[in-house]
Parts: sequence; structure tokens; C-alpha cells
Amino acid sequence: MLVAFSVAPSGGGAPDASVHDAVAAAVKVVRESGLPNHTDAMFTTIEGEWDEVFDVVRRATEAVGAYGSRVSLVLKADIRPGYTGELTGKVERLEEAIRDNA
Repeated sequence: MLVAFSVAPSGGGAPDASVHDAVAAAVKVVRESGLPNHTDAMFTTIEGEWDEVFDVVRRATEAVGAYGSRVSLVLKADIRPGYTGELTGKVERLEEAIRDNA
């Protein structure tokens, strides 16, 4: 499964409303998990089995909790049993389709 998630603190934090330190704490948890992952400007996507992925999301959310009195969590999941390597495979198929239709 793939899970794309965004987690951010609220109720405190930096005067300029920046959340980069909190997000860095969450991304550190993800990267240390050893699961395939990708972070972009809006989401971090991780790939793995249900229990391991949601354990990482839980721990990342807890890490962000240290930066505010509330935490906002948004996630989207692609649950496709029997498939692995989809973190890059989906993008590769998309790029191929774009080339083929150019």
C-alpha cells in the first residue's frame, strides 16, 4: 500500500507560522523507518504493509505533537494487495504514457 500524508502542528509554534522543524521531525521518523518513501512540498508518501505504514504515520504524528497543542493529519491511501514498488512504478508508467502520447 501507498500512503501519502501531511502532518502539521497548530496551537503554538514559530512566530512566522513556519512548520519546517515539526515537519522535519516527522520526515526523520519516516526515513528512519526504512520503508520506501518520498517527500515533496506537500506530502510524504510511504510504501509498505498496512500495520508498518500506519505505525510510521502514528509515530510521525506523535513527533509533530511536540510542536503544538494540536496536530492536523491528512492522508490518502492506495491499497492494492500484491503490488510492491508502486512508489516509483506508478510514476514510471505515467511518464511512459506521456511519452507515448506526445
